[in-house]
Amino acid sequence: MTHPFRRNRFFRNTLPEVNISEVGNIRSLHLGTPTIQSSMNIAHPPELVLSYSRAMMAWLLFVDDLPKHITQIGLGGGSFARWLHEYLPETRQVAIEINPQVIQVARTSFCLDFEGNNFEIIEADGAEYVQILRGNTDVILVDGFDGVQIIDELVGEPFFHDCRIALREKGIFATNWWSGDKRYPLFMQRLRTIFDGQVLEVPAVTHGNVAVLAFNQVPELNIEKLKKRAEKLSNAYGLDFFRMLADAKGKNRHDGKRFVFEKMEK
Repeated sequence: MTHPFRRNRFFRNTLPEVNISEVGNIRSLHLGTPTIQSSMNIAHPPELVLSYSRAMMAWLLFVDDLPKHITQIGLGGGSFARWLHEYLPETRQVAIEINPQVIQVARTSFCLDFEGNNFEIIEADGAEYVQILRGNTDVILVDGFDGVQIIDELVGEPFFHDCRIALREKGIFATNWWSGDKRYPLFMQRLRTIFDGQVLEVPAVTHGNVAVLAFNQVPELNIEKLKKRAEKLSNAYGLDFFRMLADAKGKNRHDGKRFVFEKMEK
C-alpha cells in the first residue's frame, strides 16, 4: 500500500537502482553498488545470513516480554521480516520502505509471501512515518542505507526524538551503523542525548557493523542475569546470544557485574 507520508521530494526519482546477485545458496540485494545490503539463504530463508542482522536481534536480551508490535524502517531483502515471522509469529510487523523497487524485488525474489499475516509493507519515508506513532510500538529496527552510507534523516536528533515518542514505555530502538563512518561518534552523542544516555553498542562479528540499542526505560543490566537470558534465547532461536553479550561487554562500560550507562549532562 502507499502511505500518505510517502516522500515527494525532488530526489525521489534518484533512488538507487536495485540489483541482485547469487553465490551458491546465498541471494543478495545491492543498491547501485557492489556492497551487499541484505542476503538470504535460498535453502533456509529465515536464516539471518549477515552478522549485523544477527547482532540487531540483541534487543531480545533486554525485554521481559515478547513484543506485540515491531516497526522496521528499511525493508531491504526482508531479512528481519522473515526471521521474525519464523520465530515470533504472533508479533505484528510493519516494514517501512521508501524505494518502490526495493519493495518489488523483496516481494518477488526474497520469499516475503506472508504479507497480510501479521506483516505489512508500507511505501513511505520512515523518518516521516514514525511521527504518526505515539507510544504504540515496542521495537523500532532501523537499517537505512542508500548504497553508499546511512541516510542522513535517520541519524538526526529529530528522528531519534520521534522514535522515542513512538515507543511504548519499555520500548527499544535498534539501529545498524557502520563503525568506520567518521560521523559515528556524532551519531552516538545525538542518540545518547535523546535517550538520556541509555544506549548500548553490540558489535557485529564481522565487517565493522554495530547494532546500537537505545532504551526508553532502563532495562535489566545485571550481567549474570543477562547470561541466563542468553542461554534461554540461544536455545530458543538458534542465535549466539552469548557472543552478543560478550561483544557488548567488550564495547560498553561495566563494573564487572552490571552495564553502566553514560550519564548525560542536563
